[in-house]
Amino acid sequence: MKIQPPPVSTATGASASAMRGENGAPAQSGARQASSAQVELSAASRTLLAMQNGDADIGFAKVAAIRDAIARGDIAIDAGKIADGLLASARELLK
Repeated sequence: MKIQPPPVSTATGASASAMRGENGAPAQSGARQASSAQVELSAASRTLLAMQNGDADIGFAKVAAIRDAIARGDIAIDAGKIADGLLASARELLK
């Protein structure tokens, strides 16, 4: 399950997706819009943008190694330990 980030809002409160037309192109508001605007992102905003695409969320090699170890029977799953962890997380969220 992957949780998607909320839509990016502009200063006027409209979401970025609402500012685009049906085909994904910028929506026209009657007046001709300039298409030569350039924006330079800061290093922090580039880092946040890179994190948004989801590539940094999962270590696919590590997931594959764990999946293979479980399939071979090298890792024993302790359901009680997992349940304790879930309950502890739920208690922390309810505080």
